[in-house]
Amino acid sequence: MLAIARSLTLRTRLCIMSSMANVLKTEKRAAIIAALVEGNGIRATARMVGVSKDTVSKLQVEIGAACARYQAEALIGLPCRRVQVDEIWSFVYSKAKNIPAHMAGRFGVGDVWTFTAIDADSKLCVSWLVGPRDGGTATEFMQDVASRLRNRIQLSTDGHAMYLEAVEDAFGAAVDYAMIQKIYGPMSEKDERRYSPAVCKGAKKMRVQGDPDPKHVSTSYVERQNLTMRMSMRRFTRLTNAFSKKLENHVAAVALHFMHYNFARTHQSLRVTPAMAAGVANHPWEIEEIVALLGQK
Repeated sequence: MLAIARSLTLRTRLCIMSSMANVLKTEKRAAIIAALVEGNGIRATARMVGVSKDTVSKLQVEIGAACARYQAEALIGLPCRRVQVDEIWSFVYSKAKNIPAHMAGRFGVGDVWTFTAIDADSKLCVSWLVGPRDGGTATEFMQDVASRLRNRIQLSTDGHAMYLEAVEDAFGAAVDYAMIQKIYGPMSEKDERRYSPAVCKGAKKMRVQGDPDPKHVSTSYVERQNLTMRMSMRRFTRLTNAFSKKLENHVAAVALHFMHYNFARTHQSLRVTPAMAAGVANHPWEIEEIVALLGQK
């Protein structure tokens, strides 16, 4: 019995030591996050930093949740005047057409869309939401956008019909709202039909509510943010095997991206971060400051 007790004690000590060894130092965590926000995948980040891919995935989920909590509390009472909204496509586990029969209808599998709202002046991402491209997600998203704004705004969206009811439900009559409907033409025989987008021949601006200024009816800034997302998150890159395998990981990656974009990354034209331009922060955040969010509950 004494031998067994000593063996169990030794095993317990080894488990504790192993657990302590698995706790990453701040410098290592910062290195992982810095690699992720610059567009590296899980495996590439693991090789670069010298940790396992499971460690990278676990840290991304944890820091993503912390970033989501912080921004939910910090991005309130924003002084925005012009907001642009759009959505960007990706998928989890597999594309909708390739979902196995035994997983059909399961939540968080297949095509997913990330709705984003960008302040046209500060370039701050006011809000984002991952979900299906439908009226329910659009309504929940627009309600969150409206709850974060201090002033009456001019709102621009694309011509998707789901926004009509969503905007009315969220803002009522307290918004100057316009849609921009793009007009696409047929592709030429020289185009790669499988991957090339249709050619945009023009755009039609439509007033929906209030008195929107036609000069500022645009989704250019939020569409540029879509490109930034594809360049900064490996799981958004097309035609690769780096897509998200779990919805939780996908949502965490988006939250981390916008934490870095809003608070740490200096905007090229503004010369400050979007959070500084919007009056939410007074300095560009270091990666270590993002890591410190893990200690906040």
